Amino acid sequence: MNPQAKLISISSLLLGTTITISSSHWMMAWTGLEINTLAILPLISNPHHPRAIEAATKYFLVQAAASTLLLFSSTTNALFTGQWDITQLTHPTSCLLLTTAISVKLGLVPFH
Repeated sequence: MNPQAKLISISSLLLGTTITISSSHWMMAWTGLEINTLAILPLISNPHHPRAIEAATKYFLVQAAASTLLLFSSTTNALFTGQWDITQLTHPTSCLLLTTAISVKLGLVPFH
């Protein structure tokens, strides 16, 4: 991989992580997670081998499904509570969906 492209990918990972950690709104947290997903894809598919491309495609599809679930949980929370703040997650359905989405994004045991 080109050194400039690698530098951009790594700096995008740092930017996405910073945005996610410092956000207090669901849409900004989602934006940071998506920046991380899109920044890691070139690093996964770096050795241009069919298995690496397949792994990157599977990773992208799973992360896109988890992002959709995260957006659905935040929308459900906003529907029931009227708040988009991360700290106002009080509805049990939204909490369960968010926990599942974060578990898939982190690759925890049943979702790895």
